[in-house]
Amino acid sequence: MAFTGLQPDAVPDLMTGEIIANPAKSGRFDAYLPSPCIQNHAANLAFLPDGTLTCVWFGGTMEGMGDISIYMSRLTPGAIQWSQPEKMSDDPTKSEQNPLIFNAPGGNVWLLYTSQTSGNQDGSVVKCRISADGGRTFGKVRVLCDIPGTFVRQPIVVNGAGTWLLPVFRCVGLPGERWTGDADTAGVLISRDAGKSWTMAEVPHSIGAVHMNIVPLPEGEFVAFYRNRFAEYVLSSRSSDGENWSAPEPIDLPNNNSSIQAVKLESDTIAIVYNHCNASMSDARRLSLYDEIEGDEVAVPVASEPSQRRKAIWGVPRAPLSLAFSTDGGRSFPRRIDLDAGDGYCLSNNSKDAVNREFSYPSIIQGADGTVHVAYTYYRRAIKYVRLSQDALG
Repeated sequence: MAFTGLQPDAVPDLMTGEIIANPAKSGRFDAYLPSPCIQNHAANLAFLPDGTLTCVWFGGTMEGMGDISIYMSRLTPGAIQWSQPEKMSDDPTKSEQNPLIFNAPGGNVWLLYTSQTSGNQDGSVVKCRISADGGRTFGKVRVLCDIPGTFVRQPIVVNGAGTWLLPVFRCVGLPGERWTGDADTAGVLISRDAGKSWTMAEVPHSIGAVHMNIVPLPEGEFVAFYRNRFAEYVLSSRSSDGENWSAPEPIDLPNNNSSIQAVKLESDTIAIVYNHCNASMSDARRLSLYDEIEGDEVAVPVASEPSQRRKAIWGVPRAPLSLAFSTDGGRSFPRRIDLDAGDGYCLSNNSKDAVNREFSYPSIIQGADGTVHVAYTYYRRAIKYVRLSQDALG
């Protein structure tokens, strides 16, 4: 069985959820999660209170379509196969995306995700479901944030004062234009009452900084990492309380306007999963994320001066899928290993015809035994899972 360089039409047969040793790397195990969907994207990993590892993602025919829903698969302690997925949302009028799981202080488990019409990310709201039984069952869907254009991707963090910090990005619509990401910014939704109410704190000077990922540091401080809409470098900012942030600045990792995720390991090393590629490394471009989907509304042209704003860059290859390490609190990442390599073609989101070949939207978490778990999009057809022992991390 090959684990890299697969032909797209070979992927569906691998989607059994069975975890198999990777013959090319000692201490590494791989699986392709089962799914009834043609397209599967945007995985997030989390442990439940009983030690079950969960993976949530969205699936359907194509991102932005009304049949896109949230799914969850489980890996119980000691299991060698991921479970068949449960459908966690089902609004046929909305594209439901970017799920995450949060283990709240007190024991409740929260599922959060976004909900939008077609490719109109500037109209998205954030919804949630809450479990009172450790994640076995979840309650009714409710709206957590109705500020249009609010998007989630990364986990909630709780600071030393017990305040919940939900990093978000703001998909900003511009008059007379369909959303393309040119003016998106970052923010933090803050709750001081265990999720009953939320206020928005903007990250200053954050145009183009999205998918904010907050990582706790020693002494109660925080570092955040961001996807870069302009496909240059991963961005980073810092905070003493998780609420007030410095302006995002580039670090030494390239970014292709695709998602990243970082975690502080038990050794205090920060590990980040990302695509080691940016716009300077490729001339591949597409108009926007949703240029294959027609919107439901027709934008009304408005008279305006020619725009001098920077444009978001789409279509830069989403490969390789890399894991890099920092021992200086996220200021630099001098060491990296590649988890998957290929051409990363993403000029189309078409999974039905097996056109896409990206490795993207990674999630990373460390278990209590030190094992590192990673999940990510494989060709927009499957969610791939990789388990790495300490030896495999090199």
